[in-house]
Amino acid sequence: MLRVMTWNIRTGGRDRGGPDRLDRVVQVVNQQMPDVLALQELRGFDQAGLMASVADRVGMTPHLARSCFGQPVAVLVRPPYRVVDAGTLRRPFHQAAARVVVSTAAGPLTVLGTHLWPYSGGRRRMEVDWLVAALRRAPGPLTLLAGDLNSLDPTVDHAARLAGLPALYRKRHLRRRGEAVDTRAVARLLAADLVDLWPSANAGAPEAAGLTVPTRFGGAEFAGMRLDYLFGSRAVAERARDCRVIRDAATDTASDHYPLLVTLDL
Repeated sequence: MLRVMTWNIRTGGRDRGGPDRLDRVVQVVNQQMPDVLALQELRGFDQAGLMASVADRVGMTPHLARSCFGQPVAVLVRPPYRVVDAGTLRRPFHQAAARVVVSTAAGPLTVLGTHLWPYSGGRRRMEVDWLVAALRRAPGPLTLLAGDLNSLDPTVDHAARLAGLPALYRKRHLRRRGEAVDTRAVARLLAADLVDLWPSANAGAPEAAGLTVPTRFGGAEFAGMRLDYLFGSRAVAERARDCRVIRDAATDTASDHYPLLVTLDL
């Protein structure tokens, strides 16, 4: 079994003028022991050896994608899994997108880890198109997209939930004229024949079980949402045995996002 986890750890696990949460982040990763870990909002991880230090503490090999405008992202892989290819998607993502190809007994698994632009649905849609194109170039049928997509699921009615948000945050999830909820990014992934692994693995489960924000740490810009996703190709979805949001005392306060974990039979 291979376990893949995605997690936005909020500003590198450290808050300016606030608590240092990085030890709790490391604690969660060591408790869950994912084989592949996609991390977002890695502020400062591209400086002073911080990425290497955290990777050493969790026993994983890091592949960092630096950001020109926002914060880095990374995909980490745990030995003995072997990375046969890795790099950064050379597109102008506001944050970044990291790519790794992991050798498995079932064939190469291509994982993209990313963090989409939060403020514009049109920009998110463009970034998703770049990601889909990259997945289509993968060396085999096993492909997985992991990250904070800042996007809402088109199969769910979000109107009432968004109505309770302050206007500044609500507009992030509305179309330009403010008349409709913007779900185009996730809709494009579904149209590309990718499978949203949480609902696929949790048929009949209450919607609340899949929400990834906010945590008890906070998050005034959230209103009980699922913004963190694992999307797999059909070949990956057929091998998914479990997909769940990790909620416990540590994840309640380690970030404003909960991590999402899937187990694959590879």
